[in-house]
Amino acid sequence: MSKLKIIFFLIVPVILSCTKEKKYQYEVDPVSVSQSISDKTNQKSSAEFISIAYADLFGTSIPQTKLVNLSIAYSSFGDLKLIEDRIIRSFLNDTSAQIPVTPAVNGDTALFIRNTYIKFYNREPGEFEQQQWINLIRNNSAVNPTTIYYAIMTSDEYRFY
Repeated sequence: MSKLKIIFFLIVPVILSCTKEKKYQYEVDPVSVSQSISDKTNQKSSAEFISIAYADLFGTSIPQTKLVNLSIAYSSFGDLKLIEDRIIRSFLNDTSAQIPVTPAVNGDTALFIRNTYIKFYNREPGEFEQQQWINLIRNNSAVNPTTIYYAIMTSDEYRFY
């Protein structure tokens, strides 16, 4: 009988411990995630890039002679990113460029970021983008509208429409 008791006490816990595993189902709200640049598939030509950058900063179309001269410099230079950088810097350093003053930016930073995105990217900024820009502007006094315009205009997204 003692062997039977031992077998019983060994088998019963094994049988009772084998239970069906519970299945848990977690429900998550669907979230649509897309990268804004993925919607922009057409790259601006050199003339479009120069013309649009000029119009964005000066509020008027670029004079034909200036467009021709910049297009020649653009197409004759091997490193396109470098020449784009120089063109944007030249436009931003021009005194007639329409760039907001720093106190206006610090007054309503969120509105400034929103208007800047609409002006240059033709879209609203995402929550993350807006919060990052606001934190950068408020925590770093060296960041001014010219710096922000430069960063946005030399980005990859600005090259596409």
